Amino acid sequence: MLSRDVCLRLRSAFLDHNYSVDAVVDLIGEPAHRALGRNSTVAAVRAIGGRTDPLSVLTSLWPLQQPVDRAAVAQALPGLLEPLVAAELLATDGPLVRAMVDIRPYASDDGSTGWVVSDLSPGLDTVVSPIRPDFVLGVSPASTTLAQLTVRQPVGRALDLGTGCGVQSLHLARHADTVVATDLNPRAIELAGLTFALNQIDVDLRLGSMYEPVEGDLFDLIVTNPPYVMSPPQSDSERLTYREGEWAADGLVRHVVQRGADLLAAGGTLQVLANWAHLRGRDWADRLADWIRPTGCDALVIQRETLDPYEYIELWLTDAGLAGSSDYVQRYRQWLDYFERLDLEAIGMGWIVLHKTARATPQVQIEHWPYGIEQPIGPAIAAHRLAVELEQQLDDADLLATRWVIAEDVIEESVATPGSADPRHIIFRQQRGFRRAVEADTALAGILGACDGELSLGQIINTVAQILAVDGSALVAEVLPRVRMLVRDGFLAR
Repeated sequence: MLSRDVCLRLRSAFLDHNYSVDAVVDLIGEPAHRALGRNSTVAAVRAIGGRTDPLSVLTSLWPLQQPVDRAAVAQALPGLLEPLVAAELLATDGPLVRAMVDIRPYASDDGSTGWVVSDLSPGLDTVVSPIRPDFVLGVSPASTTLAQLTVRQPVGRALDLGTGCGVQSLHLARHADTVVATDLNPRAIELAGLTFALNQIDVDLRLGSMYEPVEGDLFDLIVTNPPYVMSPPQSDSERLTYREGEWAADGLVRHVVQRGADLLAAGGTLQVLANWAHLRGRDWADRLADWIRPTGCDALVIQRETLDPYEYIELWLTDAGLAGSSDYVQRYRQWLDYFERLDLEAIGMGWIVLHKTARATPQVQIEHWPYGIEQPIGPAIAAHRLAVELEQQLDDADLLATRWVIAEDVIEESVATPGSADPRHIIFRQQRGFRRAVEADTALAGILGACDGELSLGQIINTVAQILAVDGSALVAEVLPRVRMLVRDGFLAR
């Protein structure tokens, strides 16, 4: 689409004019930037107020998608207007220039910065417009969530499956020796290639469906936000490639998980942002466990949210730009008919993380946790993996012989009825990571309160048993399973 030389010159112009997230926020102000995140440009356009300095021109042209005076664009991008128009990244209309694709600055918690190339944001200022089937989505809440949950440790080979605009590869390039990015959509490959060229990162781009372009390869890390939306079957001209596949229900996600496990090197990790079906008469966690156990991998599955069919349909019809259109009611009914045929009663939304271990019995942990967490959550996922490995290495005798320490971020909360002598509830709560909370009875609370590294767990349990006048062996049998869980979840450390 653009020559390497033009990409380098465009990059230089962006750097010269400080076309960055912080500079754009400073230009338009925090409230206007938040409004832009809600697809409203009015506040930002008002803040710029017709200024023609280069940063204002670039911000108006791309993030705000406003027509800009041709002379101002030529001044901001000297010698670049003609090649950008020829490549159909910009278009001229008399004295005005409009963006045909979006090129906007990007920044994140892990230090990844640069620019991302995608199709223009649909629905700006409530303007409803159809989305082309090969639409390439820019940075979205989903891609941000995947970036935040990815484990950022040095790896040899990483795969960005379904790269889209290429944002995940921007992150992976910082800690992977080799990055491979794939996509079924030729337009996504083209725009992601521009993203990589502008940011001067080396990514092996491959066109193809699912894992087909990387058959025979192994990876230390695979990340993906696949097209998981469970929409009714559509023709190729109607299906939105970036979010919908050809699989029924959540079959695509199941394939991503099971086939992805085969492409993991020893010790490798697969991280998937996904949706899954809640079918009538079937526990959702059991269904996902049935997907995962044959892989032989450890797994952490976190369901962050559930939607009923109506909420789900309304969300994705609006995402497709159909809200307010003449097709809305008909499409809504098609989705309802499809969900009835599937016997679907709700949709789960969350994360699936696999870790390839050599253990005979993998640890599969599946939970619903819709509460507040620390972001980025990737470090907590990495810590959880180490905690699981530790817990699995210890038999009961080792567990009892260890001098455990309660994690520094854990606090104890007591809930009592006013005037009562004893608390009704004792809760141990993490302040970081997943911010999990567990309720403890008197015995477990006493045991955890004494875990300061001075005494072994066995000594502490015997002491608590004597204080409570209960049988020590019975108390060991009662609390050991809970202690194992607390080790896995990071409440206890050595």
